[in-house]
Amino acid sequence: MFDKQSRVKVVPLMTALLICGFMGMFSETALNIALHNLMKEFDVSPATVQWLTTSYLLVLGILIPISGLLIRRFKTKKIFVTALLFSITGLVLAANSSNFTVLILGRIIQACGTGLVTPILFNTILVIFPPHRRGVAMGTVSLVMMFAPATGPAIAGFIMEYLSWHWVFWIPIPFLLFSLCLGLVYLIDLSIEKKPAIDYISIVLSTLGFSGLVMGFSLAGDEQIGWYGLPVMLSLLIGGISLLLFGRRQLKLEEPILNVRVFKHPMFIIGIVLTILSNFIIFSSNLLLPMYIQGGLGLSSSEAGLLLLPGGILNGILALVTGHLFDKFGPRWVVIPGFVLDLISVVVFSQISTATEGFTIIIFYTLLMVGMSMITTPSQTNGLNQLERSNYPDGTAIVNTTIQTSGAIGTAIAVGILNKSQNAFLAHVHNPHDAAVKAEGLIYGVQHAYIFAVIIAVIGLICSLFIKRVFVS
Repeated sequence: MFDKQSRVKVVPLMTALLICGFMGMFSETALNIALHNLMKEFDVSPATVQWLTTSYLLVLGILIPISGLLIRRFKTKKIFVTALLFSITGLVLAANSSNFTVLILGRIIQACGTGLVTPILFNTILVIFPPHRRGVAMGTVSLVMMFAPATGPAIAGFIMEYLSWHWVFWIPIPFLLFSLCLGLVYLIDLSIEKKPAIDYISIVLSTLGFSGLVMGFSLAGDEQIGWYGLPVMLSLLIGGISLLLFGRRQLKLEEPILNVRVFKHPMFIIGIVLTILSNFIIFSSNLLLPMYIQGGLGLSSSEAGLLLLPGGILNGILALVTGHLFDKFGPRWVVIPGFVLDLISVVVFSQISTATEGFTIIIFYTLLMVGMSMITTPSQTNGLNQLERSNYPDGTAIVNTTIQTSGAIGTAIAVGILNKSQNAFLAHVHNPHDAAVKAEGLIYGVQHAYIFAVIIAVIGLICSLFIKRVFVS
């Protein structure tokens, strides 16, 4: 195992990777503030504009499952450089887009870069840090990366106020170029010396599986299709069957694309379940709250960003603290209270109205983000600690796949509930085109979407009672 005295230059290596992770999260969360303006500029509905988020997560859900294969088969530096080139190209294309289709294409290309580099970051942590120090290491990663959703909405708000949404894509480019230079100098090969065979059938099944599920849930949010539309049912059916076939095939292959036998470890399963549930809540909140603040309360994009800023900052800071607590006390004393805080927050958000004060949003969004910092990193780290080193690429691939896929599904479900509830509200009013009535309809939809979040938080709290510390030799 590598350490600071080895040939690995930890600080510049991690700096290069963390910049990539930070900028990937920044452009994702910053764009959420711009969605309300993009709906007006391109004349698209909430169900359509959310594809800027869903398409990004969809690509990650396709790429990350095969990242374990890529890490084993290709040099780390080669994957890193390829990832950066994809990210920069996608950003340039999106920044110069003049229509919604080109903007979506730029997001997809950018997501290819994020999907390649994210597994490298997590795999590097597992390789160069011993188990008893991984809580702090993962907390440091979260500290840096969580400042992206903290600063992203606020910066994007001021960008929308004084510049244009195009600058959301221009800003990350110089930072990624700097990261590319660092990586070319300091990044070394941390992969296992192995050239596994490529099973193309598995890749096809994985792609159909994850993309089918995300596509199905996303289409369900379209008011023209609905939950029982043929495209939705067909996508979910194809996705579910493909994933079952994918898992069965991996068990039969001598060199699987993704070693699903890691699911024999109970704490790894618990970590994955808690990750999925927590991401349902946080990804949907990061989309719902900006829409509510701007469309429901009538505040500006910069004001929306400032209301969400304290929660994001505290989330980032506490990620390092929870890492220390996890190393010292284990996951139970961190994860369970985290779900309690989240449950309280989403209950409050399910009751929001036009009379809700900005101070209330700040307090309970901050509690929500604090709870997330107490759940995600400890749950994932505890599960990964139960794996053998040879399974690190598979474990990190599964963790990152569940993060992105569950985020896409959670967002899609939340938007679907919002749209259906909003349309039901507007169908029973006298003047559905009145701006004030539309705002009430949006808030009504957000309330119902948060009722879904309350159910998820309750399930998560129950599941967290079963987590226990894994001791690794």
